[in-house]
Amino acid sequence: MAPTPDAARAAQRRPRPRLDLTRWVRGGGLHAVLFAVPVVLVYLYFSWGPVVQGLVLSFQKTNLILPAEWVGWGNFEYVLADPGLLQASLNTAYFALLALVFGFPIPIILAVLINELRKYDALYNALAYLPAVVPPVAAILLWKFFYDPDAQGLFNSALGWIGLGPFPWLNAEDSAMPSIVLYATWAGAGSTAIIYIAALATVRTELYEAAEIDGAGIWRRIWHITLPQLRNVIFVMMLLQLIGTFQIFTEPYLFTGGGPNNATQTVLLKIYNYAFVNGDFGAATALSVLLALFLGLLSVVYYFVTKRWSTA
Repeated sequence: MAPTPDAARAAQRRPRPRLDLTRWVRGGGLHAVLFAVPVVLVYLYFSWGPVVQGLVLSFQKTNLILPAEWVGWGNFEYVLADPGLLQASLNTAYFALLALVFGFPIPIILAVLINELRKYDALYNALAYLPAVVPPVAAILLWKFFYDPDAQGLFNSALGWIGLGPFPWLNAEDSAMPSIVLYATWAGAGSTAIIYIAALATVRTELYEAAEIDGAGIWRRIWHITLPQLRNVIFVMMLLQLIGTFQIFTEPYLFTGGGPNNATQTVLLKIYNYAFVNGDFGAATALSVLLALFLGLLSVVYYFVTKRWSTA
C-alpha cells in the first residue's frame, strides 16, 4: 500500500539522526583518524609536494645552485618563443601517430592469437612478455647494433637476402623516427598484450561456443565477440599510450640524442636539454607544466569523444 500524503510529510519532518561524538569515539573513529592523518600527510608531501614545488619553480630562474630569481611568466614566454619547440612538438606528434597507427594494433592481434591458440598459452605469454624483462638501456644498445647502416649490419644483412636495403636506419632524417617506433613497439607490445589476454579471460566462453555452433569462423568471432568485449579496455589503453608516447624520452636520447638534424628531438628531450645542458631548470619546469596541461586537456577531450562509444 502506498504511503498517504500525511505519512510522507511526517517522514520528511522527522529529524535526522545527529552524530553522537561520544559513540563515534568509542566506536574507533578517533583512532582511525589518528592512523589516517600521518599516511595522508606523507602521501601529500611526496606526491603533491613535488607538483607544487615544480609550479613554483616554473616562475623562477634558477640552476638550483645560485639563489632563485622570480621572473613570473618569463619562463613560459621564453619557452614558447623558442624556435626549436615547434620542431620538437611536431616530432613528438609524429612519433605518437606512428606508434598509434602501427604499434597499437599489434598487442591486440598478439593477444587474440595467443587466446585462440589455446595450447601452450603459458609459453606464448612468457615469450610475448620477454621484451619487457630486458632492461631498456641494454635493449636499446642492442638494437642500435642491429641498426648498423652498413650492408653488413644485422638488419641490413637479413633484408639483403630478399633484395632489400641497405637502409640508413637511425642515420637518416626520414627513417630515424620510424626506426625508434619499431623498437618501441617491440619493447612495449608484450606487456600490453598481457593486459589484453587478462581481459579476454573475462569473456564468457558461451559466446564463442554459440558462435561456433552457428558456423562463425575465427574472424567473425573476433569482430563480433572479442573486439566488442575489449572495447573499454582498448579505449583505456589507447589513452595511456597517447600519454606515454607524448612523454617519449629514453629511446631518442639513447638512439640518436635528438638527431640527425633534430629529426628525433622530442618535447621531453628538450626539457632535459633545458635543465641539464643549459642549466635552466626554470625553463625546463615551465615546459613540463605546459606539457602536463596539454596532456590533461587531451585526456578530457578523449574522454568526451569516447564516452558514447564506451557506453554503447
